[in-house]
Amino acid sequence: MRIFSGLALLLAALFVHGCGKKETTTVESSPALAPVNYVGAAVKGEQSAVKTIDVVSINQALQLFNVQEGHYPKTLDELVTQKYLPQLPQVPPGMKLDYDPAQGKATISKP
Repeated sequence: MRIFSGLALLLAALFVHGCGKKETTTVESSPALAPVNYVGAAVKGEQSAVKTIDVVSINQALQLFNVQEGHYPKTLDELVTQKYLPQLPQVPPGMKLDYDPAQGKATISKP
């Protein structure tokens, strides 16, 4: 009987605590704005995917260069001049392409 009363007390406490929770609807979560929020999220996702793909292709070219040449290039331009890439990818506005020749790794960051 003691276990049952303790369980009942616990359930009552959880019920009372849960009843005090009030849900609010913000402008960002309004059903009327769902299409706008979806489009905005899709654009951000596409921009992120493009940045990731660009860096991946550069880093793959860097690895291939290292395997074939025995070292990483001094600059990313060597990937183009040695025909490992047709051209360096366009960096999105407000971003810059960083390269660490010691690690042979390219990244995109904000300036």
